Amino acid sequence: MDSQNFKEEKIMEAYVGDWVEIEKVLLEAGSRAPQVPEDTQNVPLKEWSKGFLLSNSAILGDTVEIETIIGRKLKGKLSDIRPKYNYDYGYPVKELIYVGVELRKELKEILEGCSCERFII
Repeated sequence: MDSQNFKEEKIMEAYVGDWVEIEKVLLEAGSRAPQVPEDTQNVPLKEWSKGFLLSNSAILGDTVEIETIIGRKLKGKLSDIRPKYNYDYGYPVKELIYVGVELRKELKEILEGCSCERFII
């Protein structure tokens, strides 16, 4: 299959046992602690949890119950079906990019006089 032409369609309906994600509002906007910044105060505090759907079937936006991988049962609004894992640590810090390279150079210099065969650099 040509991966460039592969288009994944959004799944709109889930069935019992499907891996899903729910969304739950923990604190409404304006209900946070007074020391929280104003821009944060203006939005609700939300939680997203993943687990197996316990309802017979549901569509996005339905209130459902799930069982997490560790056995907790939670209720919330169905926000995704077969959710992807998306991790992004942002842009690399310029000063840290070359740390490994420099450290290897320094260690090589330190260990050149050492007859320690177990150190591989």
